[in-house]
Amino acid sequence: MSGRDVRRFVDELLAGKRSTGFEPDDTEAQELRTAIELRAARMGSDAPSEEFLSNLQRRLADEIADTPTEVPKTTGYRRRNLLIGTSAAAAAATVGAVVDRTLLGHGEVTPPPAAQTPLSPNTGAWRPIARSSDLPEGATVAFDVGTVNGFVRRAQGIPVAVSGVCTHQGCKLWLDAPAERLRCPCHSTSFSIEGEVVTHQLPVAPAPLPTIQVRENNGTIEVFAPTV
Repeated sequence: MSGRDVRRFVDELLAGKRSTGFEPDDTEAQELRTAIELRAARMGSDAPSEEFLSNLQRRLADEIADTPTEVPKTTGYRRRNLLIGTSAAAAAATVGAVVDRTLLGHGEVTPPPAAQTPLSPNTGAWRPIARSSDLPEGATVAFDVGTVNGFVRRAQGIPVAVSGVCTHQGCKLWLDAPAERLRCPCHSTSFSIEGEVVTHQLPVAPAPLPTIQVRENNGTIEVFAPTV
């Protein structure tokens, strides 16, 4: 196999094109492993194409139908063939979860954790965020005291607060009052006013929003926030 063949294969792999077969030596196998790893590390590489999934389904069906009852005594694989097979398996592992979810789970996503966790700073202080009169029953108010931001609502007469930071990558949420949703501008994720995940377009659902300690004190709504 010539150096030109290796470069051609690497270029095709990085471009997402179907490559032609060959038998590389050990040095060439290492170069191909590196190319596979670079391709697998690209943004969006965890989302297999429709062509890939169709071919995989067909190959799995063919292999299941043709499975022998006895394992052959000899395989005839040489060391470099084994290296290529190992490299391909390592690259396939990067999309394994997506393939499994698409082929077996019909696109279903992992549900978020069932319980919300409270934000409990090691040291903190009660900070005013609104007047009691500004928070009637059913209303939601955004707040930001520097060290923490979130949303407070009044439910059955009691103020309740949740974090205003998306649990996926920390983007700041905004209040969509008409829809009663807290929306993330980064990845189209939305939470209920109570902090539960409502919609998302992620492979795995993010966790619900943590709760924040809140109280009503002499006509003022206060949250317990970390001190700098």
